[in-house]
Amino acid sequence: MKIFHLSAECYPVAKVGGLADVVGALPKYQNQMGLDASVVMPFYERKFVQENEWDVVFEASSFLGARRFYFEILKEKTDKLGFPLYLVKIPGLLDRENVYSYPDETEQFIAYQIAFLDWITWSQQTPDIIHCHDHHSGLVPFLMYHARPYHRLAGIPTILTIHNGQYHGAFNWSKLSLLGDIDLSKTGLLEWNGAINPLAAAVKCCWKYTTVSPTYLEELTYQSNGMEYLFYLERNKGTGILNGIDTEVWNPKTDPMIPEKFSIRTLASGKQKDKEALCARFKLSTDRPLISFIGRLVGEKGADLLPNAIRRSILAHPGGVNFCLLGAGEVKVQEQLLALQTEFPDQCSVFIGYDEPLAHLVYAGSDFLLMPSRVEPCGLNQLYALRYGTVPMVRTTGGLRDSVIDFGDEGGYGIRFIQANAEDIIHAAGRAIGLYETTPHLQLIRKRMMALDFSWDRSAKEYINLYESLKPAI
Repeated sequence: MKIFHLSAECYPVAKVGGLADVVGALPKYQNQMGLDASVVMPFYERKFVQENEWDVVFEASSFLGARRFYFEILKEKTDKLGFPLYLVKIPGLLDRENVYSYPDETEQFIAYQIAFLDWITWSQQTPDIIHCHDHHSGLVPFLMYHARPYHRLAGIPTILTIHNGQYHGAFNWSKLSLLGDIDLSKTGLLEWNGAINPLAAAVKCCWKYTTVSPTYLEELTYQSNGMEYLFYLERNKGTGILNGIDTEVWNPKTDPMIPEKFSIRTLASGKQKDKEALCARFKLSTDRPLISFIGRLVGEKGADLLPNAIRRSILAHPGGVNFCLLGAGEVKVQEQLLALQTEFPDQCSVFIGYDEPLAHLVYAGSDFLLMPSRVEPCGLNQLYALRYGTVPMVRTTGGLRDSVIDFGDEGGYGIRFIQANAEDIIHAAGRAIGLYETTPHLQLIRKRMMALDFSWDRSAKEYINLYESLKPAI
């Protein structure tokens, strides 16, 4: 079965969030299970592209409204990621460094989708499934079924995976001509809330859509930035599949980014040495429980709650807990966290930015990982933490609810709280400190976490089952 995954991000080529991790792993595991899965993404002038060799497998020109653009399809020569990787390069549009935030972002992603469809149409390729990820490729199902140049593709099933339903990619009707020769009687399929909405169009036109956790499938019907009613109407098309993680990359037994490798058998000594290395890096004592945060410093992640919650937790437990934070985002939150570090230099340390090796060390060396998210479609950080024996402290939402059982419940191994507010975070921190002080119980929980299977093997099988369900129509 031949699958094309379409995504704006793919690790390690270009990563902004969890979308990149999923697209960088899922096709690899699908290929190991016998599928022929590839990734097609925009070209970015980044380190991975510069350091690897590429073949130009196709080149042509097309139109973005009245504007002619030239494009190339580049393929990475060795399939070193475990799957064929294709880049869509368009001079003047898709030949830049950053993934998002350009003023012509709408034109960039429309041209990317048109170039992809032109390529597979003109080269006579017929995949069994086209798997779109988020709104950046959300117009593909509509164009396949309702644009005249792509009539040959109309029988190919499309699947949409929604990694974050808060972002729709909506744009004004004045740009309708950019879509080319479409059936104008079908433009209602593009519309939501008065605009052309690529995510809404994908939900309406795709054969099936998935969310990255079962709970998030339900949450979209009441929390999706204005698309709630559409998700309610189309709920029978949806399936929730919890993301997996790449257990080859995230493996404390072999991780080259941590100073001390460890397994369940060597958990206590190995994790302690990694904690010592992490605390040395951040100038913190190893004698206290260490609660860490990794992520974007934005409201969606509950980052604005951290300064107040951490300050009050430290004051409530003087000399009793340390905090380590790695992330970047809203300037005000960054400034508040840096001020907190100045106020409590012995108990709070902050790294503004993102550093992949440092993130691995934080997962390995921390005692607890805090995720107070307001919205968390799946969350991967808690899965990485579990893999490294670090207790996740999570708000009960989305994939956090689906992947973490509170240690107070039967078979539990994490700390869950209900509300995204400072009071619940402070209470969770108190529970973490209490758990840390009962060493035998903590070690038992750590071993239980590390024995869990959140690999892509399980999740990839669910996607394959979904593909197979469409086979009678293929």
